[in-house]
Amino acid sequence: MYAAVTLFVFMCLTATTNAEHHQPCHSPNMTGFMSVITLKGGVKAFGAFTYDSMGKKLRFRSNESHPVNTSVGLDLLMFFEEGIFYEIDSKNQSCEKKALQCTMHPLDVPDDATFLSTLHSGSLSIEGEGLKINIWTGSMPESKGHYSMSVTMGCLPVATLYFTDSGSFLFSNTDIEMEIKDPDLLTVPSFCLGQPLEETPEGTVNSFLNEFM
Repeated sequence: MYAAVTLFVFMCLTATTNAEHHQPCHSPNMTGFMSVITLKGGVKAFGAFTYDSMGKKLRFRSNESHPVNTSVGLDLLMFFEEGIFYEIDSKNQSCEKKALQCTMHPLDVPDDATFLSTLHSGSLSIEGEGLKINIWTGSMPESKGHYSMSVTMGCLPVATLYFTDSGSFLFSNTDIEMEIKDPDLLTVPSFCLGQPLEETPEGTVNSFLNEFM
């Protein structure tokens, strides 16, 4: 896995800029699996996600279908438009409601992203053995870092690299389907309704990315 991460970094760093003008695209509704690893090779989380592109909602549940030995176990329901999210504990029927200071996440290209290059992964000469992807980059002032995101020509997110003071992480997505299979996953559980918004400690930046740090 570490070798794959190293190769991805190399591809991003050695890509040549395409002269064509590109506008950031926005991902469709999706269901799939997401893995989060550090660039040192450690697995932080692996789980299923459901993403509503129009409503700007995301549910991520680690170890839900394919349990692995990870350091982070999460069940997150993110409402990016409203700027809030829930940390859910279904086993104990409890949750925490928090404010989002940063709405960036690895399933959509930010509006201010900069186009870097178009790359071909795999073979160009053998049908069905290659993948054409666009690379987008940008900065993250709130964490003094930057990111590099790869998406297909249809704007399906393949992988995103984040480089921050707290560490470097790779978010990769697999088995993506362009539909919301279970809309109930994007609704607040009954035991979370009426939950007060927790106060955010001074200096804390809540975001999807920070949940894995």
